[in-house]
Amino acid sequence: MLKVNPFGPSLSMFNKIPFSLLYRRGFRRAFRIFQAGHCNSFAKPVSIANVNVNFFAVDKTRNLSAVATAKKSGLNASSSSSRTNEMTNKAKKKARMESPEFLLKIKLDMCSKHGKLEEALRLYDESISNGVSLNLHHYNMLLYLCAREASGDGSQLNELKELGLKRGFEIFQKMVGDEVSPNETTFTSMARLAVAREDPHMAFELVKQMKSLGIPPRLRSYGPALLGFCEKGNAEKAYEVDAHMFESGVTPEEPELSALLKVSINTKKADKVYEMLQRLRASVRQVSESTLQVVEDWFKSKDAASVGAEKWDVKQIKEAVIGGGGGWHGLGWLGSGRWRVVRTEMTENGVCRSCGEKLVCIDIDPKETENFAAKLTELACSKEVRADFVQFQEWLQQHGPFDAVVDGANVALINSEAFNLNQ
Repeated sequence: MLKVNPFGPSLSMFNKIPFSLLYRRGFRRAFRIFQAGHCNSFAKPVSIANVNVNFFAVDKTRNLSAVATAKKSGLNASSSSSRTNEMTNKAKKKARMESPEFLLKIKLDMCSKHGKLEEALRLYDESISNGVSLNLHHYNMLLYLCAREASGDGSQLNELKELGLKRGFEIFQKMVGDEVSPNETTFTSMARLAVAREDPHMAFELVKQMKSLGIPPRLRSYGPALLGFCEKGNAEKAYEVDAHMFESGVTPEEPELSALLKVSINTKKADKVYEMLQRLRASVRQVSESTLQVVEDWFKSKDAASVGAEKWDVKQIKEAVIGGGGGWHGLGWLGSGRWRVVRTEMTENGVCRSCGEKLVCIDIDPKETENFAAKLTELACSKEVRADFVQFQEWLQQHGPFDAVVDGANVALINSEAFNLNQ
């Protein structure tokens, strides 16, 4: 059971959700019995399919051919029972596919595919009036369509937006009343509905509820709350969501980093601007036009011209550039004054057509190098004799460091299809 929500009635609907998430899976097995003959000769095998067996007591000391000495009448009875079971299974499958619940699922899937909210709501109301029992899939399809229209991803008609927002919370209340346990998809749709109602606080609380229930949040689960706070200009709450993502092992992508960069610029948090630019550089190889516009707006602003150190240690900066992989020192803004911002192109040799400087070759930074080495050591120890690899590490420490490694096996295969030890 969930605890009472301290954030008001907007989340009180979660108080009655039971989360019994235990499932049992049955297994069916098919066995083939071979009839044994004499003098190591075997007769044609007899097949028995779809036989339900609960337990077997096997005496491994006895000849298995004893199993095949069943009377012919017994085999015929088993075959007849098998055919009866097969017919029963077909009838059950047909009945299931013709059930109101299955037909509703098919229709809602088509509504979801084509974005037809009004048709989905009509089917929902009709099913409720006819007493059809809705499951998690039904509710998730309905909530997805409601959130899609409410957040503006579907039609641009305000009537549909209002309809999706109103019926989305109404349907979720019914889901809670039916004691249907939600999953990550449910929470994500509700988070989108919450932001559409301009309530990113509720969207963030939904993510926290997920984590407390053992449901791992995904990037799309955090997106509504993070983007909602950024749109409202609430930088501190946006940073809080960002920190929560880090704790959950969720990595933001360009849309989230761009939103964090923009809210940092608007709230004049220069250190955060620097941090977001560095994260964009590390994780996004090519930014979109919208993100590029945000970056340009920053460097053209008066705030960008006013921040930066007047004096710095040149030696320290050079060491930081080398230690950071080249091209980035990570020590904050250097210098002050207005930036010169132009769009340019690079030559084939990596030279800027505007300033004439050549692009710096960027290597992985020390932290990434350390992580890579640790993973490599772990992999080597799992595939090779640990003592041998540890001995190799000790040898490297005594005779290293080395700038390059020559792979002898690959050298021996140069210009040859066969391994050449002399080469």
